[in-house]
Amino acid sequence: MEIMHRRCAGLDVHKASVVACVRRSGVGGAETEVRTFKTTTADLMALGEWLLAEEVGLVAMEATGVYWKPVWHILSASGLALILANAGHVRNVPGRKTDVNDATWLAELAAHGLVEASFVPPREVEELRALMRTRKQLVRERVSHIQRLEKVLETANIKLDTLISDLVGPSGRAILEALIRGESDPVRLAGLGSRRLKATPAELAAALHGHVTPHHRFLLRLHLDQIDAIDRATGAIDAEAERSLSPFREPAELLATMHGIGLLAARSILGEIGTDMSRFPTDAHLVSWASLCPRNDQSAGKHRSRRLRKGGTWLKTLLVQCAWAAVRKKGTHLATRFQTLKARRGAKKAIIAIARSMLVAAYHMLKTGETYRSRPVPPRNPAEAEIQRLMF
Repeated sequence: MEIMHRRCAGLDVHKASVVACVRRSGVGGAETEVRTFKTTTADLMALGEWLLAEEVGLVAMEATGVYWKPVWHILSASGLALILANAGHVRNVPGRKTDVNDATWLAELAAHGLVEASFVPPREVEELRALMRTRKQLVRERVSHIQRLEKVLETANIKLDTLISDLVGPSGRAILEALIRGESDPVRLAGLGSRRLKATPAELAAALHGHVTPHHRFLLRLHLDQIDAIDRATGAIDAEAERSLSPFREPAELLATMHGIGLLAARSILGEIGTDMSRFPTDAHLVSWASLCPRNDQSAGKHRSRRLRKGGTWLKTLLVQCAWAAVRKKGTHLATRFQTLKARRGAKKAIIAIARSMLVAAYHMLKTGETYRSRPVPPRNPAEAEIQRLMF
């Protein structure tokens, strides 16, 4: 097999150590040298100096959790050419797994050009990604605390969540604070609700007639404090994202012109895929990277499975949420296409198809700088066809 890189290295990265194998190809064959370094900054800088002294042209490493990131940052600052491999794509023969063998195997694959590079975002994209992912995790924790609030109220036989959609909104929060202070009169509690609530005061009073103990009040206070802390943290993340959004402001506003995508969702999408679409040769490559296409599982001429590939957890779920928002806007191409696909394939497959279409559109918008233009909805009768001909 042809040698693509005469001098290369493979790194087996762990939390506390890095096993490095340098491979030198010569006339008489290949020589390897293996050394082990700690993951402290001083040792990683020593690793970079050793690789530079060996005139290594390419360094390959596996994506192991978050442990590869400090190694990548320090070695990339040294000017070394790095490549990040998916651990599932570079597995060795079973039964021969050691740290030394893993590093040697990576170096062997890199020498023959058999390591497919994973997408590693630039530093500013990585920082935006970390902010938006942390924000999403905080929102999930907030929802969990609201659900725990509902459980506490249910154990006290308070049916507030059946009449108020937002339990921590102005009306719900006022009632909860009164419950925590010790108020037990259902009529007085019902009077704290807003007049805009659909529920009548009598219905609220009936739902608020329960048995609240000091134990319930303690738990209600605890969860409300946690929700307030999460709200403050979310506000701090939004402020930090706004300060660091200068390179992404125009692309975010561009993506926000698409149905179903707001500025917050646009920031999250840019944090996942960045703004440079030249990293993906075609839109199909981006769709495959996001795991929004069927897996290729074929044997004996038969397709055994058409399920989506695993992966792309953050981007895939985000696009599906945006797709649900887009198809709720009536009179648009995406909503019409969703209804057509839903009738033939079901809602789950239809919404995945809409998410894929939105990602393809985002790819071309970021690549060309053009705003989103929705296709006209197919006419249902000759009169609508004439109107569309005059408009478009």
